[in-house]
Amino acid sequence: MTDLAIVDAHHHLWDIERNYYPWLSDHPEPHFFLGDYTALKRRYMPEDYRRDAAGFRIVKTVHVEAEWDRDDQVGETRWLTAVAAEHGLPNAIVGHVWLDDPAVGDKLAGHCRSPLMRGIRSKPVTSGTPDAARPDGPRSLSDPAWRRGYAALSRFGLSYDLRVPCWHLAEAATVIEGHPETPVVLNHTGFPWDRSEAGLAMWRDQMRGIARLPWVHVKLSELGLKDAPWTVESNRRVVLEAVEIFGVERCMWASNFPPASLKIGYREQLEGFLDILSGLTRPEQKAVFHDNATRFYRLED
Repeated sequence: MTDLAIVDAHHHLWDIERNYYPWLSDHPEPHFFLGDYTALKRRYMPEDYRRDAAGFRIVKTVHVEAEWDRDDQVGETRWLTAVAAEHGLPNAIVGHVWLDDPAVGDKLAGHCRSPLMRGIRSKPVTSGTPDAARPDGPRSLSDPAWRRGYAALSRFGLSYDLRVPCWHLAEAATVIEGHPETPVVLNHTGFPWDRSEAGLAMWRDQMRGIARLPWVHVKLSELGLKDAPWTVESNRRVVLEAVEIFGVERCMWASNFPPASLKIGYREQLEGFLDILSGLTRPEQKAVFHDNATRFYRLED
């Protein structure tokens, strides 16, 4: 346990009884990175989050888009804004738009009608393995329409949440480096899925490549593996190396609940991160668990 005030920089809520999330209802994701996710097909609302996080001083949270009905992308932001007004969380929203949409500007403007809107996550098309050919069609990182949509984010003062397998980080960096005006945060520790020495070497090289851009941050989150348990010792190395690569000032902790619950409880996960990062000074811990996310997502009162 800790007395630190904590910002959870990445979690999800959903009400599958009222709203449509294709992946949780009628369009199952066969390649979900944590394997069988049947246990997630249930309502998960602020009261559920608070029950999971009980015992910690979670002072603010950031909701990241949960693959709501893509035919009503702004609808999730409207719903979450109402949820926040009733329940006091989330305190910031990262929404979704298809960046190649010809109406991307109108969609971004719709999101920005919410005072909680801070950024966009729009997952580009990626390859399934490191040695597969890189996609170059619609919604890929090389798609000119996708790149034009990415360039539009800065006009609305929005950040970008980058979620790609680690073998796409160098490619992503080529897009991001052209837009230093758009703050970026890499999701889920860059997905170090392959923990072999060769796999970690690739992850480390790609992480260093994108960390050279000083406006790119990283979320220390979602270390779950499909075929292995979540343990402090198996995750210690990647967390500490991520901190070394990006620097304490660009790292923020996030729970990724409820997806992370498939592998570990909220308390066990957060206590694991606190253990791993126990060698940091108190100001450094405060930066990782509170200050950096507060600054990035503009959560100041």
